Amino acid sequence: MKLTIELVPQTAWYSNVRSNVTKAEWDVLRKACYKAAGYKCEVCSGKGPKHPVECHEIWDYDDESCKQTLKGLVALCPDCHKCKHMGYARISGNYDMALAHLARVNEITSKEAEKYVDESFVLWEQRSQKEWELDITILENN
Repeated sequence: MKLTIELVPQTAWYSNVRSNVTKAEWDVLRKACYKAAGYKCEVCSGKGPKHPVECHEIWDYDDESCKQTLKGLVALCPDCHKCKHMGYARISGNYDMALAHLARVNEITSKEAEKYVDESFVLWEQRSQKEWELDITILENN
């Protein structure tokens, strides 16, 4: 799939790059991400109407060690970003739009998109039972 769902376990909410760097440092990181992507979405090449792109943190979850490791940052249009956070899309009233965007970008049916969302939430529920250790050492090396 070109566009994937990346649900942050509930036990790791607000434990991210932005909560571990200053606002000025976050601004430098996100603006560098936008520039490197040419101010276009790195998944669908689209742009948002208000903000062309938003910065999304890419995480790897090691289910054995319970380590949440930052792998990088990616520039996403607001529609692709909503798909990454499908749980938030649900509670903010953007679920149907996000689901349609997910299906369109991945060239799958809405039924296939719904199945993928359901599978993502099963994994989210499992991961939300664990406490996660945050690893953002990639930022120190770059």
